Formats: sequence, structure tokens, C-alpha cells
Amino acid sequence: MNHADLVALIKDGVGERGGRWADLGAGEGNFTRALSDLLGPEAHITAVDKDAGALRAIGGNIETRVADFTKPLDLHDLDGIVMANSLHFVRDKQPVLEAVQQMLRPGGRLIVVEYGADRGNPWVPHPFPASRSGRGAGASSAGSSRSAGRRRARPRRRHPG
Repeated sequence: MNHADLVALIKDGVGERGGRWADLGAGEGNFTRALSDLLGPEAHITAVDKDAGALRAIGGNIETRVADFTKPLDLHDLDGIVMANSLHFVRDKQPVLEAVQQMLRPGGRLIVVEYGADRGNPWVPHPFPASRSGRGAGASSAGSSRSAGRRRARPRRRHPG
């Protein structure tokens, strides 16, 4: 996928420009940069990943934080969180999603992008199943997530897997 595809995939879930956002499991920042383009220069984005080398590739005016997003993070009152291709590395998703809910301000947005896999494999060890999101496997959750204690978003786009 190219940059324009990533922007298009999350665009409907972002809403207003600006604000405080985090990208959990940011890796080299492909979705972080897409989010930055949508939010504009007035936004504050924190990219979180365990891999310091991957985070170095992000650059720009984006705060990077070497950390495991499955552990407590000092992030609060966020306008939104992107979790792109990161939840499939988490076996027990519920505690992570509950912690994510606590990071969001009331009305905050959670955008989940995951591969369309029904069974684990070496690249997607713990898929985010279709029954979890209420949509077909691989749908991106643009908007808020019921799993995170918010209203359910309608399906927006499918991420090829």
C-alpha cells in the first residue's frame, strides 16, 4: 500500500484536524505519517513501539516513545488512537482495549486496522476475529470501538490480508 492508500484507509475515522493522538504499535510510522497528514501541523502525535530502530524512521515533529503498548503508558485524554496492524500480536486483547479506553477522552476515537485473517499464522499470530469487530475480517474500525467502551462504528474499508 502506498501513502495515499493509508491516508484513505483511516481518513473517515479521524474527524477534526489537530488534537492529541497516539499510534500504538507504530513501527516505522507508515500510519503515523498518514495520521499526521490528516491532522495537520497543529496536532500532537505520540508514536509508541517496542522497536527503537523502527521509531527512528519516523522523524518529523512526531513524539516517539519506546514502550510496549500492552503495558501501562502515561497517555491520557487523547482525542484518538490508531492501532494499525498491532493488535494481532496480542493474545489477550481485552485488557489492552480496556487500557486504551482509559487513554481516550470522552468521545475519543479508536481506529483499528487489521489484516483479514481468521486463523493465526507467522505474520498474524493472534488475529482480531470478525466476531470481535462485528464486521468482516480485515475491516478497519474507523471511528470509535465498542470493544473500547465506545459506540460501534460502521464498516469503512477493508485492509487486504
